[in-house]
Amino acid sequence: MSTLHNVTLHKKSNVYFDGKCVSHTVLLADGSKKTVGVIFPSTLTFNTGAPETMEIISGKCRVKLAGSDAWQLYQGGQQFDVAANSAFEIDTLELLDYVCHFG
Repeated sequence: MSTLHNVTLHKKSNVYFDGKCVSHTVLLADGSKKTVGVIFPSTLTFNTGAPETMEIISGKCRVKLAGSDAWQLYQGGQQFDVAANSAFEIDTLELLDYVCHFG
């Protein structure tokens, strides 16, 4: 899906890792929450509270989920899932546009 319809957008940006990751929170009519953002080329570690699906819109990255020793390559049009109360490392190989789906 290239467009989100009937949403409430939080105008204040979420800025993480000294500006290497910037997103905006979006609430859908059904109550679900997403963030839409960009990660600049870097290697970062994210911790999760809720389960997440990271949808890669454009760009390339390598991801290593908590408990794994293997890096997996993802690019635009692909996604990966992260368990609740877990973590993942992401190595963005180029500017990465993403949507994070929670729950």
